[in-house]
Amino acid sequence: MLAVGLDWAESYHDMALGRPGKGVIEQFRIEHGPAGVERLVVRCLTLEPDPAEVRVVLETRHGLLVEALLDAGFTVLPVNPDLVARRRGPARKKDDAEDARICCLLALDQYAELRKLVPHGELGAELRSIARDDERAARDERRLGNRLRADLLAVFPAAVDIAAGDLGAAVFLKLLERWPSAEELATASRDEVEALARAARHGWPDRFADRVTAALAQPRLPVRPELARAKAGSIRLAAAQLLLLRQQRQAWHRRMGEILLGGARHGRTRQPKDPQPGNTFPGGEIYLSMPGLGDRLAARVAGEIGELSSNSPARTRCNATPAPPRSPDDPDAASTSWLAAWPTTATSVASAPTWSTKRDSA
Repeated sequence: MLAVGLDWAESYHDMALGRPGKGVIEQFRIEHGPAGVERLVVRCLTLEPDPAEVRVVLETRHGLLVEALLDAGFTVLPVNPDLVARRRGPARKKDDAEDARICCLLALDQYAELRKLVPHGELGAELRSIARDDERAARDERRLGNRLRADLLAVFPAAVDIAAGDLGAAVFLKLLERWPSAEELATASRDEVEALARAARHGWPDRFADRVTAALAQPRLPVRPELARAKAGSIRLAAAQLLLLRQQRQAWHRRMGEILLGGARHGRTRQPKDPQPGNTFPGGEIYLSMPGLGDRLAARVAGEIGELSSNSPARTRCNATPAPPRSPDDPDAASTSWLAAWPTTATSVASAPTWSTKRDSA
């Protein structure tokens, strides 16, 4: 067995190689690139011909370097950086070579419970990446929405009434992108507002135009014109960013549904229009059928777990003997079905449970 400790960086990586009973035997540095990774792989296979016996400990579980190590057949054991920091001690500062040595000692420690990184398949890797990007986009959307609300309350309070509690609506964001201030919106005609709502596929463009007119007619505290002009660019930028995030997240949601079901959905049903079983994530329908899991959460859970059919260890089967089928003709089958499944040997009869019959005698 060969232990490899790796402290990764953007331009280079510090390495430490070790053997059981000998500790760290070699330390060097490789550059981040095909030549450096090939040098590492060749050196490891020289010391240990079996790639599965090469245990690599590093502080990340993602990236091109991790994929290259998995393709080489090495056993990759990602650890939390806090574990390396605790082994380093409170009085020692960060040092790349020292961290590589600590990772190597972790790979040699037979009592350290390190979990092996199981590579995902193509569908699992794509689903996990999309689900994580969608989660980050959701956080960005909330952050931009809060910033937009604060700017609107400062210089354009009528827009909050126009939104009617939904600042992320497409028609409202397109309205702000075109008219980011009350002065500019006041110059727009009713026909222009209705045309914008109709282009945004609003269900009632005339009602939306009435809401805009009513919000602008409400008395407001005076807003300084210079502040309104200064904030107009920020409001327009936030609206444009939220629109792009909305469009991209919708595309991600469609793709996640295609991966889980094997094809694009038809209407609001959970069944794909043109199913392709070969392009379906294993167990996708099972994740979608779980109570409380929507499309996005089901995709996130499935992406993190991976393909169960290939990645999960063999599970032990349940050895319980099923009860015999009940006869519809026997009304007492529900209460006596367990007796039919009870073994009839002498030992089993002697050890069969007994119940008190005081109620019957009474």
